[in-house]
This record gives sequence, structure tokens and C-alpha cells, in this order.
Amino acid sequence: MKKFIQWMNESFAPKMNKITRNPWVSAIQESIMGVLPLILVGSLITLISILNEYISGMPNLQPISDFSFGLMSLFIAFLTPYYIMDKLKKNDRRLVAGLTGAAMFLMLLSPEFTDEGAISFAFERLGANGMFVSLFVGLLVGVVFYQFSKFSFFKSSSSLPDFIIVWFDTIIPITLILLAGWLFTFQWNFDLYSGIISLFEPLNLIGHSFAGFVIITFICVFLYTFGISPWALYPIIFPIWVSGVEENAVQVSQGLQPENIHVFETLMGWIWIGGMGTTLPLVILMLFLAKSNHLKAMGRVTIAPSIFNINEPVIFGSPIAFNPILMVPMWLNGIAMPAITYFVMNLGMVTIPSEVLQLWYLPIGISTFLVNTDFRGLILLALLLVVSFIIWYPFFKVYDNQKVQEEANQ
Repeated sequence: MKKFIQWMNESFAPKMNKITRNPWVSAIQESIMGVLPLILVGSLITLISILNEYISGMPNLQPISDFSFGLMSLFIAFLTPYYIMDKLKKNDRRLVAGLTGAAMFLMLLSPEFTDEGAISFAFERLGANGMFVSLFVGLLVGVVFYQFSKFSFFKSSSSLPDFIIVWFDTIIPITLILLAGWLFTFQWNFDLYSGIISLFEPLNLIGHSFAGFVIITFICVFLYTFGISPWALYPIIFPIWVSGVEENAVQVSQGLQPENIHVFETLMGWIWIGGMGTTLPLVILMLFLAKSNHLKAMGRVTIAPSIFNINEPVIFGSPIAFNPILMVPMWLNGIAMPAITYFVMNLGMVTIPSEVLQLWYLPIGISTFLVNTDFRGLILLALLLVVSFIIWYPFFKVYDNQKVQEEANQ
């Protein structure tokens, strides 16, 4: 175990961090971060809409969600090439690249035109269902713009203003990108949007399977115990989350049962109890049962943030990260929590979330109820807490006794 941790620390972790800092990967991460406030607005509308069941005459606020969360793919198509140019130090053409990405994405939606000049889009394609398409478009535009940024019609000594030079130098990449979209959509009548979605469908199916849910959740926890941000995986898993909950909402609107369990709302309501890795039970153990001064102090310091699912203090302060004793139970939680949750929800014993509610900072229990307003979910939460306490306790006792001996020898 000692050699394994040393290898992770000296070899694996630096390589993963290098991937995270890669301009192409970090550009996608920044794009996702850019739309999070709009997703939170959609979550707040969902929260307010719950009151419709208890207060009559409330106005329909759904259009606010439709024009925030519901336009997420369009925003991603703009932000991805924008941030790619930003990360690659091509700031003079990042805005043009972003606009080209949005234009290309809209073209791929296969819009319909009427004789009166009206244009119509399938609105659901602008939302979370189109995230893989928008990321594909964003990366394509980023690649083309970056390659053409190495070429200029003008010499470096030109006296023309920079913005005019950029205008002319971006004409070719813009034309090539939109020409490709025009050929596929309007000349060959090929629905490139559906084609791209079909390419990523196997990944989506794997992500929503039992094995995919457990493995992806475990990998995120595993990386976190080595101080590696799971943000490196977000370009893959975030589209799975948001498209999954949107598909669940469509199924419910059609009178069907939601099927996608691996959504952010499930993680927030039952899996990440106190934060990724289910660390709230450990904090409670430290607060009430620890005998060492170190863990007692950590319990007092970390209980408040843990209630609001902020667990960086306990991960790096206890520490759990790079700690052979406490890493193992966190890994076990990363397997047991999603496995139990999937099993219970798949049997229909707890309602699968079908509304966007990414208010991860709500205390556990409150968030658990709000994601599906199903009281049975609280029973599942109680079961998961018991299992997590059982997992954490023996490792906590070993580590606490170790710290007591260390303090006695000082």
C-alpha cells in the first residue's frame, strides 16, 4: 500500500493534473462552469414550482427555466471555442470563434423555414440533450480556428488596426466551418445532430447502467483521495448527468416512469453525504467519539461545512487524502452508496429524480426530499447513513488510536 501511494503521488497524480491543465480540457471545464449559474436558476425555478402543489394561483415560471437551463447547449457551443482561444493565448479571435460555434450549432439543429420567412427549431435540442453535440462543435471550431491562427494575410509590420486584421484572418475558418454545416444540413439533408448523438449514445448508455454508475462514482472518489479534482472527468460525465435528468423529465411529462438513475440530483440527495466520498459520518464520529485532540478539533472545525456538503477541510485536514487508513473506507463508500441507491431506485422503491435541482449546498436530508418529494427517499438516506457509519467506524477507531499514541509520545 505504501509503494502504491508513493506511485500515485509521484507519478499518477502529476499526470492527471497535467491533463486537467491541458488547454483543451480546461476550456471544456471553464465552459461548463460558465453555464452553472444558469443551471442554478433552473434549479431555483424547480424549487419554487414545488410550491404549486400547496399554493394555488402561482404563476407559471417554467419559461425562466426554459431560457436558462433549456438553452445550455447553445451556450456551451459558444463558450467552448471561446475558452479554447483564451487558453491558447489567441484572445483576439476568441469572440469570433464563440460566435461561429453558436452559428454552427444552430445550423446543425436542422431548422425549418417557412415561405413567410419564419424559422423554427426543435427546442429540446437546445437544452441538455444537445451537450455532446455542442461540445463536438465547440472543439471542431477551436481546432479550425487555432490552425488558421498560424496564418495571416498581413505581415507583422502592417499598420492596419488589429481588429481589422482579425476580421480578414477569420474569414476563411468561418467560411469553411459554416460551409460544412450548410452541406450536411441543407444540401445532403443529413441530420448531423442526430448522427453525433448516436456516436455518443453507447457512452450515455454505459453511464446510466448499474456498472457505469458505480464505476464512475468510485473513480471520482478514488481520484479525490489523491488530491486530484474529478473535474478532469466532467467533460464526459456532466453531459450524462444533465441529459439524463432532462430525459427523465420528458418521460414523466409523457406519463412514463423516469429511468436514468445516474444524474447529479441522485448524487446530491443520497450519495455525496457531506460531500464527495460520503464524509459526513466520519466528521460526526470525530466530533462525538474521537479521543485524540487532533480528530476532536477536526470534528469541531469541519462539521459546519460538511453539513453544507463542503468537505475539502476534512479531506485535506484530517487528512483523508494520501492517508492509507482513511482512504480505504472512502473508496468503499464510493462503491456501496451508489450500488445500494441504484438497487433501491431500480426496484421502484424510491422515485427517480426527474427535475433539475443542482443546489448541492443544501443540507443533506433537505436536498434528498426536494429532488423528488418522496418521503421514502429519507428512509433510503437513513439506510445509507447507517451503512456509511459501519464502513467508517473501524478505520476511524484505528486512526484515532494511532493519533492518541502519537500525542502521548510528544
